[in-house]
Amino acid sequence: MPSVSTEAPVTAGASAAPSTTSPAPAEQLTPGGPGYRRMSLALFAAGIATFALLYSTQALLPAISTDFGVTAGQASWTVSAATGALALFVLPLSALSERFGRRTLMTASLVVAVVVGLLVPFAPNLEWLVALRAVQGAALAGLPASAMAFLAEEVRPKALVAAIGLFVAGNSIGGMSGRILTGWVAQAWGWRAALAAVGLLAVACALVFRAMLPKARNFTSRTLSPGALAKTVGAHLSDPLLLRLYAIGGLFMTVFGAVYTVIGYRLVADPFNLPQGVVGSVFVVYLVGTVSSAAAGRLVGRLGRRGALYLAVGTTTGGLLLSLADALAAVLLGLVLITAGFFAGHAVASSSVSRTAKSGRAQASALYQSSYYLGSSAGGTLGAIAFHAGGWAATVSLGLLAVLGVVSITLYGSRCARVERRRALAGH
Repeated sequence: MPSVSTEAPVTAGASAAPSTTSPAPAEQLTPGGPGYRRMSLALFAAGIATFALLYSTQALLPAISTDFGVTAGQASWTVSAATGALALFVLPLSALSERFGRRTLMTASLVVAVVVGLLVPFAPNLEWLVALRAVQGAALAGLPASAMAFLAEEVRPKALVAAIGLFVAGNSIGGMSGRILTGWVAQAWGWRAALAAVGLLAVACALVFRAMLPKARNFTSRTLSPGALAKTVGAHLSDPLLLRLYAIGGLFMTVFGAVYTVIGYRLVADPFNLPQGVVGSVFVVYLVGTVSSAAAGRLVGRLGRRGALYLAVGTTTGGLLLSLADALAAVLLGLVLITAGFFAGHAVASSSVSRTAKSGRAQASALYQSSYYLGSSAGGTLGAIAFHAGGWAATVSLGLLAVLGVVSITLYGSRCARVERRRALAGH
């Protein structure tokens, strides 16, 4: 994979003023070095807040459906509106990070999302709840791509996969803690109190993030240029490898969004009939995602990028098939495998984007995040529709179809790589 330059990249939507002298780039962060631990903790906290807020209603969908008298598909829009808005706004907000800085934009995004999160519990009806969730998702859009660009600029290339893995691990902890917290609080005091609890958790994470994140040392502010933005985005969208990585991220997230949007409905119904608090606790399997995403760097080192993706696909597929059983232990083990496979695949694909893009890294990451969260929106909505039409088996079928897409794309990428190697050898 291409190495990441230590110089501040010329990125999309930005143009630099001419300069006769270019300052030498500051030394990048490395594990064990000064600032690396603070940076890791800050982005870990940001990852927790992002997923806890973004998916705060997911474990509460059965309760929301009952309270508002709506179907699973209608209630699922409280999740899909947030992820869809994030997908739409991540590119323009990443462009703003080129002008105002990654650190500034991440802070502003987190503050707005937290404020909206404290208002969400007071939504008077489903329409208002969906609207507020869309605003919250749009605000959160400033975090993921800016965080990836920050890491690509500030962390040494050899430590990049591990650093991004820690950020993704924070996502998994946020997804787990948010759902467990909402499950038990909702069982005791209702879903509105549960959403308020997630808002307070996000406040704490935002404070840790701002206090711990070190100042950027390799960022150069650039003047926003719509023409440059369009040119660089066009270049990324014409790069076959980046396009494959975007599709892989979106398809993996389609599986994950479908499974975790619907699983609550399955577990509160026959034959399981679990209470809301226990359903929320099921999301402790997110801890598996923490481990698998953090281990993504070692997997790539041993198996290569494609080998790691094949392993993630196989693990996810096994989990989907196992979850079809009507035994609770089998369903839980299936969720463990799905979660491990998803987070490993996501960490590999997202870090590959950051290393593949030689310029415009913020926008390359933003396009990945757009595809990723569009996959979440599609998976959540289509998964709920499939469940309403054909039960859990229909949701699993949707997931298997998405997994087949990942396999096809990865196989095609392997074939393209072999063809390029043959051409290179023939040229010599």
